Amino acid sequence: MVCKKSSTETPVTKFYYQESEFYICPQHIPVLIHKPHELEGLLDGADKLQGG
Repeated sequence: MVCKKSSTETPVTKFYYQESEFYICPQHIPVLIHKPHELEGLLDGADKLQGG
């Protein structure tokens, strides 16, 4: 999702948001958790998510 790497290049985790599925690499999971606003443009509604 963030670095655009495929599952053949790096391990990825699938997650669901707003009835859609997305894939994210382990390196960028902290971005999803702590700084979701950085995913604006990649994830609809990221600006409304609150970091943990």
